Amino acid sequence: MSPSKGRLTPIQILVLGYAAVTLAGAFLLSLPISNSHGVWQPFIDSLFVATSGISTSGLSPVDIGTYYTLFGQLVLMSIFQIGGIGYMTFIIFIAYLLGEKISVWTGMVARESLATRSYDWGMLGNFFRNVLFYTFLFEFVGAMILAVFWMREYSLARSLYLGVFHSISAFCTAGFALFPSSLMNWRSSPTLNMTVNIISLIGGIGFFVLMDIFGLLYKRWKKLPGHLSLHSKLALWVTLAVIVIGATVIFSAEKWPADLNLADRLWTSTFQSISASTTDGFNTLDIGAMSAASLTMLIVLMFIGASPGSTGGGIKTTTLGAIFVSVGSYLKGRRRVRAFEREFPLTTVLRAFTIFALFILILLVDLIVLGNVERASYLQLFFEITSALGNTGLSMGITSALTSLGKAMLIITMFIGRVGPVTIAMSFLAKPTRESLRFPEEDIFVG
Repeated sequence: MSPSKGRLTPIQILVLGYAAVTLAGAFLLSLPISNSHGVWQPFIDSLFVATSGISTSGLSPVDIGTYYTLFGQLVLMSIFQIGGIGYMTFIIFIAYLLGEKISVWTGMVARESLATRSYDWGMLGNFFRNVLFYTFLFEFVGAMILAVFWMREYSLARSLYLGVFHSISAFCTAGFALFPSSLMNWRSSPTLNMTVNIISLIGGIGFFVLMDIFGLLYKRWKKLPGHLSLHSKLALWVTLAVIVIGATVIFSAEKWPADLNLADRLWTSTFQSISASTTDGFNTLDIGAMSAASLTMLIVLMFIGASPGSTGGGIKTTTLGAIFVSVGSYLKGRRRVRAFEREFPLTTVLRAFTIFALFILILLVDLIVLGNVERASYLQLFFEITSALGNTGLSMGITSALTSLGKAMLIITMFIGRVGPVTIAMSFLAKPTRESLRFPEEDIFVG
């Protein structure tokens, strides 16, 4: 269905919707009631935090726990909750509660918001209801566990609030923490490590994979035949591979304090690898003090990111998987790209390489601009930019020292990372026309 002349496309509506939520959030965060100083926050800073929230990045020029009041923190929590599962999810859910029919046009926007290609509106409705169900279920479980954990140190009310805030932040892979040192004070705690890791992995693996897994378990329980989709298999294998590789590199490359035993080193390495790969952005290590090898590994993990249809960012695990499988197929002389006894469509391969190329282009542009205006080192800037584009939130500690131009560049970068560079590009370039004309084919020399 093509839009009429002058009408916005679903992709353009999606981009404008995220921009509207971001601007509204920035205004609320800038209000004197939102911060402990009782003054208007500079709009560039409130816009930075709001964009970081809607993109679930977690980068901030101020300390969230001390700068913002309860009102400001609740505004921010609402922003990254919306950013994590998409504002269209709430619109679809409210429409169903009110008994309103979903128009084809609204359904197309909703379809773009989670990158699904299904045109079955009934299936889409069920999908979005399941998204909310899984979101609130896992956030509630995580909040209760974390609340009980923090009750040893804080009051009941404070523990409940900390549990809710950090559970939502973990599931939405937002990485916002109410503690100045993130979660470093509890890096030796199995309870905190396992809870945050599991919640982040569930949020980062993607709703498509979650529903696929639960669907398969249900079929097995009913003793019915079933199998995981190619998408789920690829997402799970790539996720496992990058986490194991990341944890191994960090464990081997770090100069650990003498008082940190083997178990704590394993917890910390695994936690930081999961944090970067799911883009949840929490840290139990001082990121600025990590070795160059570990930082490089974190950059790679943040660049790859989570899985499609998840709350995380990055180029996505399946994008990396498609690229590796394509390269492997070409080097083996195969004319078809296949994995797990299934072939990839050519459009999927082209999309994967397009996403990769656009991410590299954005990184280069940001490096050139920020390298010219900021005083930070090349590695610090590279890390910060990758964290912003991958919507991760890990930082080497330079966010608050960025210039206004540097903040503006990262605001744009975080927004592109959330909506997707392909989506942004298509909102400007794509035209709803069919290719009725083909030209003669001619080869070129490459490589």
